[in-house]
Amino acid sequence: QLQACGGGSVQAGGSLTLSCAASRPAYRRTISNNGLGWFRQAPGKEREFVASIAWRGGSTEYIESVKGRFTISRDNAKNILYLQMSDLKPEDTAVYFCAVARSSGVTSRREDYQYWGQGTLVTVSS
Repeated sequence: QLQACGGGSVQAGGSLTLSCAASRPAYRRTISNNGLGWFRQAPGKEREFVASIAWRGGSTEYIESVKGRFTISRDNAKNILYLQMSDLKPEDTAVYFCAVARSSGVTSRREDYQYWGQGTLVTVSS
């Protein structure tokens, strides 16, 4: 199981940092060896890719709308994934999910992810 946390309610322009960790030891090795990603799902919309990071952290990929505002990072020693979000906008409001890819690289495709966290809600008010 993956546990995502750090969500909350903020005003536009504010910041939040999400984190994701494995609650079971069996998943921790997978987190440190595989690519990781963040997705989000707004009410009534499809789940969309937000950011991805390769297992060594050297490569990242972002959806265009969050570039320059969000930063994905990972701590392989602690098996934790982060998403630093700044200059938040109302359109960032969604449930954010962390996920573990099947491979070690970056990917934006949902089908390339094998494990998913339960989601954490981010609400941005104007």
